[in-house]
Amino acid sequence: MKNFYYSLVLLIIFGVSANAQNGRELKFNNDGKFKIVQFTDTHIKFSTDKNLNVFDIIKGVIKIEQPDFVILTGDIITEDDPQKGYLLFDSIFTEANVPWAMVFGNHDSEHNWPREKVGEYLKNLPSCLNNDSGETYGNSNFVLSVYGKDSKVQALLYCMDSNTYSTLKPKVDGYGWFDFSQVQWYLDKSKKYTLANNGNPLPALAFFHIPLPEYYNAWKNKVNRPIGTKHEDECSPEINTGMFAAMLEGGDVMGTFVGHDHINDYIGVYYNIALAYGRVSKVMQGKKDPKAGGRVIVLKEGEHSFDTWIRNLNGKKELECSWPGSFSNVQKKK
Repeated sequence: MKNFYYSLVLLIIFGVSANAQNGRELKFNNDGKFKIVQFTDTHIKFSTDKNLNVFDIIKGVIKIEQPDFVILTGDIITEDDPQKGYLLFDSIFTEANVPWAMVFGNHDSEHNWPREKVGEYLKNLPSCLNNDSGETYGNSNFVLSVYGKDSKVQALLYCMDSNTYSTLKPKVDGYGWFDFSQVQWYLDKSKKYTLANNGNPLPALAFFHIPLPEYYNAWKNKVNRPIGTKHEDECSPEINTGMFAAMLEGGDVMGTFVGHDHINDYIGVYYNIALAYGRVSKVMQGKKDPKAGGRVIVLKEGEHSFDTWIRNLNGKKELECSWPGSFSNVQKKK
């Protein structure tokens, strides 16, 4: 009985606080589904009229898909003063009556606004659910709960700051990585949610910008081939601080969704975790580059599974698949 009340308290604490921001709760619909659209790497700059057609692309995808939630996975406004861009995003999502959130990319704080300032600004936008409370390294780390028909937490969305560039230059070059404190932050959150759910991991997804080093392994998986295209090498950090291993240990994350590499859009699996790219949401110039759009992910209440596809700027559905169903081949013993 003591454990029951302890679990109940945890559910209240972690369930209510996660979506308290702006009074918006994320919920499965009456059909038991929850639809997410991921947009990424818009690189909008008003001062040079750069990529302003992104707003129309996003409006078009939202009109078709009618999502329950939108996530922006970094490199969104590359402007000295990003307020105008984020206000416009918020007005679009408010008009569509869809809450949204953003995790930072490596370019989101290269200008006059530091990450901390952008993070605080986003928290005050009417439809934005960003709620980083400074618990760990970075400025876009928070967990969003998705509630079911019984008003209990049925799924989790981990939003994480994958940081910017190496902090060990000149010894180690390249892009940033998850700080050890972030890995522990994830493990602590995962453990608490699992304990509150009677020891059963909740279905979860994770969103961040820079792909984990294990994306390379997912692309090379010969048993369960990835679905989608790879037109450039994965620009992962040079060193590995163990976030993927932590997710394996946590047992709740079904898939991770990133941006960063503009002309990759594949989803693959490694140790049965889906490692996926979004679809770049700005228009690329190469003839073979993927058409701008967004990735759609549909969770199903009470199931450890999801469907996903790409919706491009022309309204076409691409690369439709499901996890684990599309990746259920079993390795044959030698």
